[in-house]
Amino acid sequence: MTLKTTPATMKSITLNQLQLPENIIVFSHLRWDFVYQRPQHLLTRFAADFKITLIEEPIFDTAGPAFYNLTPKEKNINVIVPHMPQGLSPEEVNQVQKSLLDDYMKGKQLSNYAFWYYTPMALEFSRKHMPEIVIYDCMDELSAFKFAPDSLKALEQELLSKADVVFTGGQSLYQAKKNQHANIHPFPSSIEVEHFAQTRELKALTPVQKDQPLTLGFYGVIDERFNINLIKEMADARPEWQFNLIGPVVKIDPATLPQNSNIKYLGPKSYKELPAQMASWDIALIPFMINESTRFISPTKTPEYLAAGLPVISTAIRDVVNPYGIKQLVYIGNTAEEFVAAAEQELSKSASIKQSWLKKVDSFLSQNSWSKTYQAMLKLTKQVLIDKANTSIAQ
Repeated sequence: MTLKTTPATMKSITLNQLQLPENIIVFSHLRWDFVYQRPQHLLTRFAADFKITLIEEPIFDTAGPAFYNLTPKEKNINVIVPHMPQGLSPEEVNQVQKSLLDDYMKGKQLSNYAFWYYTPMALEFSRKHMPEIVIYDCMDELSAFKFAPDSLKALEQELLSKADVVFTGGQSLYQAKKNQHANIHPFPSSIEVEHFAQTRELKALTPVQKDQPLTLGFYGVIDERFNINLIKEMADARPEWQFNLIGPVVKIDPATLPQNSNIKYLGPKSYKELPAQMASWDIALIPFMINESTRFISPTKTPEYLAAGLPVISTAIRDVVNPYGIKQLVYIGNTAEEFVAAAEQELSKSASIKQSWLKKVDSFLSQNSWSKTYQAMLKLTKQVLIDKANTSIAQ
């Protein structure tokens, strides 16, 4: 980091005198082209101030030496995928990743870099580097997920000791970790209201068909957190209703998914396609299991569904209950019977009651956006750099 200072007369660095590092290297367990979520929302905004390089987890598909494949994605955003030969042990994978990163960083000034971690596992090959600032965006409790490595918890403690600033993906996660770092801040899932408002516009232009079945929808990753039985029991109980499920099936056997005639698996859809897909829905679902893997999640889809103008029924995920359930913006239930009852209650509501609810939704959502989240994170990042600079001057 370059500081615009005058000689010893200057007592402290101000915001206007601070020159940010030009680059952020992001270590991610999620692939850029997988599901458009928190990392994409934030990093596309940080790309206005930094050059972003996101390093994904390796792909084991080469017969020759390992290599980095760099692909430009958006302005100021490049994605690196490490390609490695098959059959390597975990220790060998870490060693190869360390060599690849060391080669990539060779000749680069670490004062011109920030490291941004989504996964503590990346410490195993990046810990020797000392960038100007270390940021940990703890979006999930990864140690509770299926197939999580045994070493993840210890590595997170190491990362917390190295990080200059920590963000959490929700209030529950913040409460669980707030005593583990002196500079930790909650940033729950946010929203691009204008994007999902397209659903309202499309619904307004689409005439309601007679005898059209009630359509309930979900989008997201269908994995071990998804309550398969809840969906099946609802579909069994109301065969005249239609269930549209959008998203990739990950870490579970697709053969275990219910195959009722009124359940459609529509596969992955792009972020751009979601508003049009949702325009055919009457109600949106968050049918997650209540277990360790969902204890700290803050589903991004909650505000997105609401911005689309859709009633939402969710299981009792803590970061959905508070604030959305408490403010009566979202129905909360845990059984198929409770979900069905909530849907039927919604169907019985008058137009004026629905309009009143929508005004409450819009008022709540107006207080939040991914752009506001980015600005708050950037401010905290700058403050860390100012504090470091002033500490250096004082010494």
